[in-house]
Parts: sequence; structure tokens; C-alpha cells
Amino acid sequence: MTEIRTVGVIGAGTMGNGIAHVFARSGFPVFLYEVQQAALDRGLETMRKNLAREVAKGKLSAEEQDAALARITGTLDRTQLAACDLAVEAATERFEVKAALFAELDRTLPQEAILASNTSSISITRLAAQTKRPDRVIGMHFFNPVPVMTLVEVIRGLQTSQATFDAVHGVALALGKSPVEVHDAAGFVSNRVLMPMINEAIFAVMEGVATAEAVDQVFKLGMAHPMGPLTLADFIGLDVCLDIMRVLQEGIGDPKYRPCPLLVRMVDAGWLGRKSGRGFYTYS
Repeated sequence: MTEIRTVGVIGAGTMGNGIAHVFARSGFPVFLYEVQQAALDRGLETMRKNLAREVAKGKLSAEEQDAALARITGTLDRTQLAACDLAVEAATERFEVKAALFAELDRTLPQEAILASNTSSISITRLAAQTKRPDRVIGMHFFNPVPVMTLVEVIRGLQTSQATFDAVHGVALALGKSPVEVHDAAGFVSNRVLMPMINEAIFAVMEGVATAEAVDQVFKLGMAHPMGPLTLADFIGLDVCLDIMRVLQEGIGDPKYRPCPLLVRMVDAGWLGRKSGRGFYTYS
């Protein structure tokens, strides 16, 4: 079984910097790869702030914070990933982007290394087919915010070996996470159930059944959800929600996964939720 000592994280955005944070905090040397210096700098700064917040809350000592930061190497040079036993891809939720990355990672990393995707909906089997090591490709779907949320969906592709699954399951436990085994299908478990719920909530608003505030109140007060589905959609990003609905529609082929026209219009308008300042709610 592959011993995972050094980890590469591809993408320093919200998910990527969170994944790098938890690996570094748990003692793993991490190479955080980005294509642009500005994006890399933002990711590294977010990690510094989040680690400092953990110190302020008494969850980490100042020494542990410094040690975690010292384990992280930010890089624009993809060849540095050749030192890694595990690469976790956290790029845009588009198949063509991830497919190109997996083909490149397959050429860059040693043959025994494991390639994982943090995809929330895209087929691991299809990504594995872009490589010459489909038995060593797996899904490792973290949840936002990564340092806080304990769930990791560990997703087997059709050709994922038991040794690969065991290594990734073990490393998730080493991060203090709770890994759950899932088989490859569009949306896996989390988004196959969550996204149609969000999509249906958007239909309720579009059809005038209730306001966004009222829909969210029903879920918070009636189902004890910590936030309503439309607040959650704004937090995830409406563009990401739309991408996932389209993956579900294409992958499963059932018209019930048709994205709500209001969701499509809001994304077309650039109303992407919290990150753009406007979605179902307005953010300062």
C-alpha cells in the first residue's frame, strides 16, 4: 500500500487552501500549486488567517501554527509535485478542466502516487480514464469550510484498487476526518440529494410559492437545518450549484434534474451569491 508522506494540492481557492490547511496542521508537508501568483498569495493569506483564528480560539498553540505554516510550500512550478505521494485536485467543477489536469498530473507524479479529486459531482471513473494509473485514482470530496467540517466522501471509481481506497481512507482518518465510502455516480450521495433540494427551493421562489426568506425559515424552523437551502446556495456559489445540476442532468439523464430557469438567469447576471455580493440575498 502507498505510504502517504508528502501531499500536493492543486488549486489555492476556497477548497484548496482549506485542504492544504488540514494536511499541514496534521503534520504532512504540502505543496500548494496555483497557476497565478495572485491566487496563490490569496490562498496562503487565507490559511494564515484561519490558523491564527484557531490559535485565538485555543484549538492550536502558536508553535503548532508556525509548524503548520512551515510545512506549506506555495508553488507555480508543477514539476515540484513530483515529490508527492498523493495529489488532491481542487480546481473548477468542470470536467474538461479536471481532465486536462489529471492527464498532466499523471505525467508529473511518480507512478506509485495516488491522484485524488475533490470534485463534488464529476465521475471519478471518467477522470481516471485520462491517466495510465486508473487503479490509483479516487475521489476525496471535502466539505466547506474544510478545517471545520469532518465529512470526507471517499469515492471509488470503477477501477480504483482496494489498496488505493485503504490508503486514502487512512489518510482521511489521520486528518481527524470521518471518511464515508461512496461509489461513483453523478453527484455521489451529498450533491445527488442536496442539489435537487436547492433547485426545488429555487423553483418555489420562481413560481411565487414563497420568498427566499420564507423558504429558508421553513427549513430552519421546521427541519432544524442550521441554514436554509437558499442561504446555503449563496454560500456554495450559484454557479457551482448550476454546474452540479448540469452534471446530474447529463450523468443520470432524468428530466427531474433540469436546472431551474431562475438559477440559470441569476448566474448569467453574475449574481453568484456571497462571493459576488448578490444572490438570493445581498452581501456587503
